[in-house]
Amino acid sequence: MYLKKIEGPRAVTLPDGRIITRADLPPPDTARWVASRKARLLLALAVGLVTRDYAIETYGLSEEELQSWERLASRHGAEGLRATSIQKYRQP
Repeated sequence: MYLKKIEGPRAVTLPDGRIITRADLPPPDTARWVASRKARLLLALAVGLVTRDYAIETYGLSEEELQSWERLASRHGAEGLRATSIQKYRQP
């Protein structure tokens, strides 16, 4: 079996014992970003599974968009990442 060379780890064990791998990430051609996909990508960034540059390049995101997701997730959790909750969570 051949494994493609990649930078960084292939899998990371989380503090609660779960394991997250690159296979758990959304596909690179993701066009519809639901809250669960955003949360999974943010988790992978937080634990060092992927880098910010990799996420931006692979998923076609902007730095501002990624920062917005991180800000909303830190303030409101996964519920803040839902597009239907924009009015509730994004008001000053």
